[in-house]
Amino acid sequence: MKILIIEDEHYAAKRLSAMVKESYADAEILEVIDSVEESILWFKNNEEPDLVFMDIQLADGLSFTIFDVVHFTCPVIFVTAFDEYAIDAFKLNSVDYLLKPIEKDKLDSAVSKFKKLHHKSSIPQIDWSALGLSLYANKEKYKKRFLIKTGKSYQYIDVSDIALLYSEEGVSFAINKENKRFIIDATLDKIEETIDPSVFFRINRRHVIPISQIEKIHPYLNSRLKLELKQSVSQDLVVSREKVKDFKKWIDE
Repeated sequence: MKILIIEDEHYAAKRLSAMVKESYADAEILEVIDSVEESILWFKNNEEPDLVFMDIQLADGLSFTIFDVVHFTCPVIFVTAFDEYAIDAFKLNSVDYLLKPIEKDKLDSAVSKFKKLHHKSSIPQIDWSALGLSLYANKEKYKKRFLIKTGKSYQYIDVSDIALLYSEEGVSFAINKENKRFIIDATLDKIEETIDPSVFFRINRRHVIPISQIEKIHPYLNSRLKLELKQSVSQDLVVSREKVKDFKKWIDE
């Protein structure tokens, strides 16, 4: 299995190379390339590898530009810190889309998928673009993290670390499990569309809660329910009357 890695972060490239070599005895890393320009030259002057691991944001631009300049048919596993490029990636030669930091089980799953689909002897040509979009259409597309601006810098909050989402005077906030508050640059309606509905429930117009944080559920006035979370918050969390039936069904899934 001849592999090309296109990655401009030295540590990320080194870690990925080590993971691949450790997991697959038949893997041969042909080269590690760190720019769009060098990638174009490589494809122009070398035979195609069996598989490419490709970061999306490179130092000299998006790696999608490579496909505009050179034509190659080998499958690609995209590797990136952001999930916003997934649809564009799967329009190309993509077999999978991994978010950094790469987890071993996700890497194994992606390579396994490649090996199952990639049979050169029996399938001379695979339309990886159509196949990738088909795979992506059947894959959960929920956010794993939110980018947060704090002053002049950025950080992120993992969705799994969120204890409460709420809106106040038109601004959306997330409270994490350490009771720190962050502003999220999106409406609560938009946030609700991007998170896993089996994990989060919008109990009323202002509040979205994860099931993992619910400590107690109490009957409340006018056929509503009042929730206690595992950590103390300063807000009353009341399931609106019209949401009670769906909330009970959600809890009982």
